[in-house]
Amino acid sequence: QVPLKPGRSLMDWIRLTKSGKDLTGLKGRLIEVTEDELAKHNKKEDCWICIRGFVYNVTPYMEYHPGGEDELMKAAGTDGTDLFDQVHRWVNYESMLKECLVGRMAVKPIAALKGELLHILIFLQQIPAVILVVFSKLLTLNLVFKSSNYDWFQTDSLITIVIYTKQKDMNAELVIVDCQDKRLRGEIIMDDHSYLVEVDLDHVVSEDVAVNIAEKVGKVEIILNKKDNIHWKVLGQPWEGHNTFIKRTDRGLFYRKCKLVSKTEVTHDTKLFCLMLPKGTHLHVPTGQHVYLKQIIAGTEVAKPYTPVLPFLPLDFQEPPRHDGVHIYLMIKIYSHGLFTQALDHLQIGDYISVSNPEGNFKKSQVQTSEDLLLLAGGTGFTPMVKLLNFALTEVSCLRTVKLIFFNKTEDDILWRNQLEQLALKDERFEVQFILSQPSKNWVGKQGKISSSLLSEFVKRSRRDSKVLICICGPAPFTEQGVQYLKDLGYSQEEIHTFTA
Repeated sequence: QVPLKPGRSLMDWIRLTKSGKDLTGLKGRLIEVTEDELAKHNKKEDCWICIRGFVYNVTPYMEYHPGGEDELMKAAGTDGTDLFDQVHRWVNYESMLKECLVGRMAVKPIAALKGELLHILIFLQQIPAVILVVFSKLLTLNLVFKSSNYDWFQTDSLITIVIYTKQKDMNAELVIVDCQDKRLRGEIIMDDHSYLVEVDLDHVVSEDVAVNIAEKVGKVEIILNKKDNIHWKVLGQPWEGHNTFIKRTDRGLFYRKCKLVSKTEVTHDTKLFCLMLPKGTHLHVPTGQHVYLKQIIAGTEVAKPYTPVLPFLPLDFQEPPRHDGVHIYLMIKIYSHGLFTQALDHLQIGDYISVSNPEGNFKKSQVQTSEDLLLLAGGTGFTPMVKLLNFALTEVSCLRTVKLIFFNKTEDDILWRNQLEQLALKDERFEVQFILSQPSKNWVGKQGKISSSLLSEFVKRSRRDSKVLICICGPAPFTEQGVQYLKDLGYSQEEIHTFTA
C-alpha cells in the first residue's frame, strides 16, 4: 500500500460514487469498446481498464487506489483481468467501480477469429504426427486423472456423499464443506483446481456435518444427519457450479458468516480476534494461506486479507497441535484512520462477519525439503510466520536452523515478544532477532530498517551448500526491497517466498 492524500480514503471514494457526478465522461451512456479504442485510453489523465469483459474508466479512482497509481497504470488501456486476479481477486470491483463502468468489450469479428485458428492449424501441421498423438494421449490422461465424480447413498438416518478425487495425498485441509439452510457446498482442492458439489438438499438435515477422508485412495465422504427418517428420491437441486472441475481462480470466493467470540489485546494497537465457524462448516486453513474478511461499509462491500494464527505459540513440540475445527484466530492491527479495521474493532462479541475460503500459493513441501528456514517479518507481516514456525519446529525433522528476523518501529510494537523469546530458549534450532527503526534510548538490540547490510549479517546458511527457504512478509515496500537485497546477496528466486496478500 502507499500513503494516500488527505480526502482520498475509501470513505471519500464511496461518497464520490454516491454524489451523482459523472465518473465515466459518457454522461450515463454505456458503449461497446473495441481493443483499438481501449488501447487509446492508456494515460493517467485518461485511463480505461478491462476486467472480465467490462471496461471501466479508472481515471477518477487513481488517487483513491490503496496500491498507488503506478499499479493501476500497469493495466492501462489493456485487459487487466490476470493482473487483477494475481494481486487482489477478492476485491468487489463491480461494487467499487460501478459508477465508472464505460461498457462491454466488443466481441472479436469472425474474420479475426478465423485468422487466429488458421495460425494454430499451420503451427500444428509443422509438428510431427507422432508428437501430436503422444500429446493428445497425455492430455486425455490428464483430464481423466484430474476429473472427479461423486455418488450418494442413504440409510434411515444418514445421507452420505462420496467424492472420488483420485488424489493420493488428500487431507482435511483440502476439503471445505458448508451446510446451512438446506444448501450443501462441498469443495475439494486439487493443486490449482477445485471440484465442487453444490445442491439445495431435497430435505432438511441437522447442523452436524462429518467429513471422512481415505487419504491413500483420495476418497472423501460428507455425512449428513437427516432430521426426518424419510426416504430421499434425489439428493437435491443442483446449483450452477455443481459437479464442475475448474481452476481455483475461476471459482470465485465463497463466504460464510462467523461469530466473534473474543477480542483480546496483543499490543497497544493490535488485537487477537477469535471467530467461530458455523456448525455446518468444515474448514481448516492451511499453513501459509489467508482468508478474506468482508464487511458492508456505507453500502459498499469491502474485503481485506488476513492470515489466521494460533491462539498462542506452543512451546511443547512433542506432537502437532490438533485443529479444533471450530475457531479461526486473526491478529489484526487497528489503524486510527483505517475504515475497515475501525469497523472490525467496533464489532461486539456475538456479532457476525463474513469469512472466505482460504487462498494462497504457499506449499508445505517448500519447508519439508529445506535445511534452513529464514523468516523476515515487518510488523503484522509476522502473522503468516506463526503457523509456519509451529509447523517447521513440530513436523520437519530435516531443519537445522529456523530464524526469525522481526522488524518493528518500537519495542511496544513487537508482537508476542515474550512467547518468541521463550520459544528460542526452549528449542535450540530457533533464533529470533528483533530490529527496531525507532528505538528508545534504553534499547540495546539492533536498530535500523531492512537493508543489505543487516540481511547479510543475519541471513546466512548453516552450511555452505545447505538448502534454504527464505519467507518474507510485510508492507509492500518492505517486501520488494527485501527481495531485491536477498537477490543481491546471491539468493535465487526459488529460495525466496513472498507472502503478498
